[in-house]
Amino acid sequence: MTRAPHATPVARRILPIAALLAAALGTGCVPNTAEEVQMGNQYAQQIEQQLPVLRDPEIERYINLLGDSIARVVDDRNLTWRFNVINQDEINAFAVPGGHIYVYRGLIERTTNMSELAGVIGHEIAHVTQRHSMKQMAAAQRANVGVTFGCIVVPSLCSGAAGMGTQAVLSAGFAKFSRDDETEADRYGVKFVSRAGIDPRGMPSMFRILIRERERSPGALDAWFASHPMEESRVRETEQDIAKIDPIVLSSLTRDTRGFQNFKARLLSLPRARSR
Repeated sequence: MTRAPHATPVARRILPIAALLAAALGTGCVPNTAEEVQMGNQYAQQIEQQLPVLRDPEIERYINLLGDSIARVVDDRNLTWRFNVINQDEINAFAVPGGHIYVYRGLIERTTNMSELAGVIGHEIAHVTQRHSMKQMAAAQRANVGVTFGCIVVPSLCSGAAGMGTQAVLSAGFAKFSRDDETEADRYGVKFVSRAGIDPRGMPSMFRILIRERERSPGALDAWFASHPMEESRVRETEQDIAKIDPIVLSSLTRDTRGFQNFKARLLSLPRARSR
């Protein structure tokens, strides 16, 4: 989950590939896994050319170690997963079909323990495993909605002038579809991190952090809330899902590690990307 307001290079570079991908979905059918991986790889290439992915060996090693520990126990399609940190202060994260997950530095800096970051990653993994973007693209084609791939995967790309022609995707029907996807990703995210041996209580804990941040600084989380509809009910619903887990099992799951705290300390020590 991403700022690309106005006619930025990000938006300009994404739109041509979006048109090609939309054409590939002209039948309104959900692409198969091979097609999804091809689309996702192309889109990820554009993202990584335009956004400042943090290329630090220690950061890359840890974020992929954590992400793989979740993905490998839930992925039944044998995708090649790639986890990246975007070196920007925004509080956001997003998934690209085929197994590409991006978490912004600003979000990681707000976490207090490993389980909170794992909850975010588990949620984004669920968007990929449940093929939410692919299903939305097919639905948009069937409804003849002129929506770009980028707007579906990263809705905040459609804000401002860059999104003037794509506001149809925010109609009541698709907004509800998006909320349904978020609810499903939360539910599966709880299952996924638990299955990976991680305490799922990090997910509602992270939601509370984001809600407090929104209360302290309205507008600071515009990118997150543009692509992740946030109602306080999501805290309650994830806690209800967690309450179904055997308390003995829950108490055995990992909340934090020294490795995570070293990772976060390393991240805080690194310079921030210059504005483009």
